[in-house]
Amino acid sequence: MTPLRPAAAQGGFSLIRDSEIELYLKMWSADVIKNTGLPPGSVNIILVQSDDINAFVAGGPNIFIYTGLLERSETPEEVIGVIAHELGHIVGGHLSRGRAAMENASYETIIGTILGVGAAILSGRGEAAQAVMGAAQNYALSKYLAHSRVQESSADQAALGFLDGAKIDPSGLTSFLKKMQSDELLPASQQSEYYRTHPVTRNRISALESKITELSAKQYKDNTLWADQHARMKAKLMGFIHPQQVAWAYDPAANTIPDTMAYAVAAYRQSNEEQAIEKVRALVGLEPDNPYYHELAGQILASFGHLGDAEESYQKAHKYMPGDGLIAIAYAHILIEREKQGESDAKALQAAIKLLKGAQHSEPRSTRLYRLLATAYGRLKDDSRANLYLAEESYLKRNMSDTGRLAEMAIRGLKEESREWQRAKDLLFYAEQAKLQKKNN
Repeated sequence: MTPLRPAAAQGGFSLIRDSEIELYLKMWSADVIKNTGLPPGSVNIILVQSDDINAFVAGGPNIFIYTGLLERSETPEEVIGVIAHELGHIVGGHLSRGRAAMENASYETIIGTILGVGAAILSGRGEAAQAVMGAAQNYALSKYLAHSRVQESSADQAALGFLDGAKIDPSGLTSFLKKMQSDELLPASQQSEYYRTHPVTRNRISALESKITELSAKQYKDNTLWADQHARMKAKLMGFIHPQQVAWAYDPAANTIPDTMAYAVAAYRQSNEEQAIEKVRALVGLEPDNPYYHELAGQILASFGHLGDAEESYQKAHKYMPGDGLIAIAYAHILIEREKQGESDAKALQAAIKLLKGAQHSEPRSTRLYRLLATAYGRLKDDSRANLYLAEESYLKRNMSDTGRLAEMAIRGLKEESREWQRAKDLLFYAEQAKLQKKNN
């Protein structure tokens, strides 16, 4: 589980990338997305670390879900209901503001732009960036993402159709909304972010419940597997975000995945090396072929300086899940770090580059991926390619002046008409267009 902070938002929230949890969310929502008519694989689900409860769409078909919402959920159907509602907004075209400017940005940049942080950074106004921290973040977010009651009703009705078509119990959406309905009685400053961006009314819930009785599905899927995954997800989130609460919710002596997971992650977060390694090894022992537990072992071992053991764990994770971009990026990072310490040679850097380039298809918005590629090429003394991938990173961050400068430097050393040379030319063009647009505005 990797936290990623938007630029200049050190005092605020962070994004979380976690292969296991993201896989669960993709699995749960796959049939729902299929029923929307959207292209397969076109919807991204991204986690935002925050105790608040919210979900929204921004920068194209990207659904951002707060960890507070996942922690508050009682069933996977509640989570799927929220995702279906957000899909209703996507299909309904309710999210056009600022979309074009953010479709080619990193997820961190998308969030930063919504909150005003991105604009403040690009203008060089550091004080403006600080001004949108804290409570102002919530205000900016609610203003940017608020929907009309008509749009909320439209998204609700669309969600019910998507859920019914996927034969998933739609009552999860109403049970979640009932949790949010209690916010109506609170002062505005104490209301959840979800309520401020998705006003919940008694009439809205009644309309949903009335419609549910008319739906065609006679029998919904048995989602026993999903319930188990939901329990694992919540254990992992609590261990990562609220490690001090694990002792109250989980049994240290229980030999179950959720209990072992919660204590392994909590010990890691609290820098308890001995317990973290003991518990994560126990976790791997419960499911030796689970790539995500080898990945977690790699992360924990690396954090305590056991790079050789971490590399072995990531190697196993990649073996069991070769198509997972996040695992490939983490594995490549370890290879680069070991080379830095003189424990390997140029072959490690070449292996890392191969992993990172293989991950580009599934993680095209990852600034970390491009930073690592630049690092690997830099250590191989290939400055032109290092500059190319630094330009890619700057482009994702919407830092167009650096994009142009680095792309120009890359072009000078790349073989003319090669694919990488052409990509550098494209990046330079985008930077020049952005400069021209800024001048005209």
